[in-house]
Amino acid sequence: MTENQPDEHFDPVAEHPEVAELGYEAARDQLAEVVKQLEAGGLSLEDSLALWEKGEALAAVCERHLAGARERVDRALASVEDES
Repeated sequence: MTENQPDEHFDPVAEHPEVAELGYEAARDQLAEVVKQLEAGGLSLEDSLALWEKGEALAAVCERHLAGARERVDRALASVEDES
């Protein structure tokens, strides 16, 4: 990969392992703070990109938690339907 080519295999959580074990609420709250900082502006391009990448990692963690919750609900609904 050259410096001007995007990394097609960017894994935001791997790049920010400190967020991988966060619970949903903690990841959501940190993501909201990242968005707030980015919207406020005033950061250098490099700092903005680093913050955006952390936000991507936090969003992925939130999505992972939501997918797990969705799966649990689906299993519970299927169980109820099987009993009917």
